[in-house]
Amino acid sequence: MNQSETIEVLNGLIETCKDGEYGFNTCADQADSVKLQSMFRQRALECSTAAQELQTEVVRAGGEADTSGTVVGALHRGWVSVRGALPGKDDVAMLEEAERGEDRALARYRKALEAALPPELRNLVQRQLIGAQRNHDQIRQLRDQYRAAA
Repeated sequence: MNQSETIEVLNGLIETCKDGEYGFNTCADQADSVKLQSMFRQRALECSTAAQELQTEVVRAGGEADTSGTVVGALHRGWVSVRGALPGKDDVAMLEEAERGEDRALARYRKALEAALPPELRNLVQRQLIGAQRNHDQIRQLRDQYRAAA
């Protein structure tokens, strides 16, 4: 894999991380539960940190690092905001939307690992994938708990 392909893969993951950061903050803004607001804000911070790690690697590889998310991510955040403004907004809905976002993140990380990344970058991407999987699993568990309590 050449440098430009590596930079392209990393920039795609930066967009994914930025989508996660913005998406989790949007969910926090719409959630009723203080516990969920705090969890969503923590996940947003983790996504921001992951993006910064990837941005550092893009610059190290001689590229220009992306700083924003994707159009799909922006549309998803818009949907979360609209859904949160509708009557009957609830924390389960925010958890469902967060899970959908994490489904997309997991798919993008798995696709990135199909690329022939240098070993140190493969390790970074694998570590971040594990974090995204942890987020997904926690959100799914919370969603199930909140559904059962409703």
